[in-house]
Amino acid sequence: MAEKQKILVADDAKDIREILRIMLEDAGFEVVMAVNGEEAVGKFNSDISLVILDIMMPKCNGIDACARIRETAEVPVLFLTAKSAESDLIEGFEAGGDDYLTKPFSCTELLLRVKALLKRPHLDSEGERKKSQLIIQDIILDTDLQQVIRDGVEIPLTEIEYRILLLLASNRNHIFTAKEIYETVWEEAYLPNSTNTVMVHIRNIRKKLGDTGPSAKYLHNIWGRGYRVV
Repeated sequence: MAEKQKILVADDAKDIREILRIMLEDAGFEVVMAVNGEEAVGKFNSDISLVILDIMMPKCNGIDACARIRETAEVPVLFLTAKSAESDLIEGFEAGGDDYLTKPFSCTELLLRVKALLKRPHLDSEGERKKSQLIIQDIILDTDLQQVIRDGVEIPLTEIEYRILLLLASNRNHIFTAKEIYETVWEEAYLPNSTNTVMVHIRNIRKKLGDTGPSAKYLHNIWGRGYRVV
């Protein structure tokens, strides 16, 4: 029998923890529970396949817990939040979060996002890592190492950020709508709030690339249509 994937759930609301535990266990996952961010960081280990963090928690909030977990691991992180303000989303994604759900949420939607985040892209069907590089002006995308490098220094992108940039860089001059980016990168159905998710990730990529001036250098927003790399 295959070993169950472990999911770490941290929420200070007992009823939400219990709902998540029952739902995830019924879906075949093993669940590790935490009542706040501090306990989540303490219980995290290399066996955890995914982390679900409530943003507003005592002792250590979800954003700080995510940042501390990100110091040692690239595990996918899903935020639960009662707020949907863009500033809160930016802060969460900058800490290393991959996706978010606004409370109240449906169990079906949460399971879809969990399963999508647990999917890992394979470089090729034979499992061989073939060396390849994509060049965007002074930036190199090393698709073998899955790194973004400028002047010999790696620019630390999350997996979702890297996959967005890789999609655009692999299809130069093609304009991708937010819907196309979301369904390709997240590998799940587009939802009404998905455009905001894509927009925040694009903004975060630009910030990390130093592409925040009035004239875009790498990622271009084509008004009313989508995004492209030229």
